Amino acid sequence: MTEIFALTARALISGAHSPRDIALAHLARIEAYEPRVRAFAHFDAAEALAAAQRCAGPLAGLPVAVKDIIDTADMPTAWGAARLARRQPQRDSTLVARLKAAGAFVIGKAVTSQYALFVPGPTVNPRDLARTPGGSSSGSAAAVAAGFAPVALGTQTNGSIVRPASYCGIVGFKPSFGMLPRTGVLRHCALVDHPGVFARDVQDAALLVDALAGADGEDADCRDAHGSLLAATSDTRPPRLAWLTDPYAERAEPATRDRLAAFAEKLAIERIELEPEFTEADAIMRVLMSAGFAQSLGAEIDAEGDGAADVLQATLRYARTLTATDFVEALVKRDRLRALAQARLAPFDAVLTFAAAGEAPLRAEGAGDPIFATLWSLIGAPAFSLPLLAGPNGLPIGVQAVAAPGADAGLTLAAHWLFERFASVSLSP
Repeated sequence: MTEIFALTARALISGAHSPRDIALAHLARIEAYEPRVRAFAHFDAAEALAAAQRCAGPLAGLPVAVKDIIDTADMPTAWGAARLARRQPQRDSTLVARLKAAGAFVIGKAVTSQYALFVPGPTVNPRDLARTPGGSSSGSAAAVAAGFAPVALGTQTNGSIVRPASYCGIVGFKPSFGMLPRTGVLRHCALVDHPGVFARDVQDAALLVDALAGADGEDADCRDAHGSLLAATSDTRPPRLAWLTDPYAERAEPATRDRLAAFAEKLAIERIELEPEFTEADAIMRVLMSAGFAQSLGAEIDAEGDGAADVLQATLRYARTLTATDFVEALVKRDRLRALAQARLAPFDAVLTFAAAGEAPLRAEGAGDPIFATLWSLIGAPAFSLPLLAGPNGLPIGVQAVAAPGADAGLTLAAHWLFERFASVSLSP
């Protein structure tokens, strides 16, 4: 019999188990393994159990780990900054308010890096405790992989959902830009900030996004979703697939390149190429992210003084050298890439590419390279990381499945089809 903590979100909300029993099973799992994994920035077992027992709604009793840049009125939200350890929001973010309204409860606030940028937190990878879980949604990914929660909320401005999901061997889903609301979420760059989710299968990811999606009057970029993503997983038609070698493919490890090519060959799918100008994506993203970072967090970094990591201070200095012309030029180039990508991706439900350079690096080597998510974050395209491959050390390597901006339903259909046939997911440690 499957342990309660190992059940899918869909099984947990089926009514077979009470919210109290669900909470107790996950709290016991956390008690056993959290001292090693260190997924949570804030965790209180009594608080979580009380919240579970108040649950009512379609997601009643569902435990959700929430990244510590997403505001919670009943728990601190410190943005990964020691200086803000006692920061207590006055109200829930829209995401958390929607979770609670549906009957889910926040089991804990998941570790992020300082201001969710660059500097790794204390969390380790449950698959191998010597390795990074990725960043900046490190605690969210690790919590799902360790069985602390069946689903979690994260965010991605560059690669902070796709990369940790790949390293931790779980599903990560970054919906199209504007699908999920960002009110009450730490802003890096309003032009490219994306909330997203972690889960152990595609259907759970779709279930959670369905509960969270919809226009938000305080987020001008957030729009109403069209149709249920969970319903899209019941479509039985074979998806239209292709694959591409990313413009930055040389930054992937040789074993990763070989495994992705072999997987595409097994699927017998078309290979597509992107125009050379897509190699500008990294430089464009650097301008937009840095400018957004300076605008939204410059005062915080200044207030940190020497407490701010060197890389944060360097990013701020660079941002303050940018001109309005630099910024507008980056926007124009971004829009050009989006139009080109829309045309190349539109014929397919999913195009497969790298989710990360390879297996999770050792923690001493940092949180890994986000480059394989950069283009898709920049243009607002939906992206899944799917645990379909393994590396030379037997650790997970995700395959990234992307689609044209707004084509989330077709992508979810394809991701579910691939997951059901090729995925391998287990809980660790």
